[in-house]
Amino acid sequence: MVARPWEVISSEQEKLYGIFSLRTDRARSPRTGLEHDFYILESTEWVNIIPITPENEIVLIRQYRHGIRAVTLEIPGGLVEDGATPEDTAINELREETGYQARQMIPLGSVLANPAIQNNRCHTFLAKDVFLAGRQDLDDKEDIEVLLRPLSEIPGLIREGEINHSLILAAFLRYFMEYNGGRHWG
Repeated sequence: MVARPWEVISSEQEKLYGIFSLRTDRARSPRTGLEHDFYILESTEWVNIIPITPENEIVLIRQYRHGIRAVTLEIPGGLVEDGATPEDTAINELREETGYQARQMIPLGSVLANPAIQNNRCHTFLAKDVFLAGRQDLDDKEDIEVLLRPLSEIPGLIREGEINHSLILAAFLRYFMEYNGGRHWG
């Protein structure tokens, strides 16, 4: 059996919740001919930034994530606002969340956030030669602690489960496997 797209019979946006909306699609299986409902979270694109200092330290952040009601260790990131590019967003989010700026911003590619129920991508950028340029400029819903960790410690933080956000893992995979040639992976 060859996997094929399903025919969409109907599609209706149910409700807007600020950062995402809920869409209900009715689609027909090409294999069985049966119709099923699918619930999709529609969102704008996202960005993640791997900020690296000239001393090979990664600028990490700790922040509260209400979905799991816990604090996580991550890299900076955020939603791409209307009219902004992913790169513009990466520059702004890095500055706002950490106070750091980059001398160079390099796109590392993108991943699908969760294609089973979401329609958006997460773009990853490498921010090279970052430097502290000022204070954080946080939103009312952000309480972010900034930390520096040597690049060489990142694989261990991932193995130990301290970094466990799937999109952050995907970002570091891109960095270690594609940009850095795997030199620090393992």
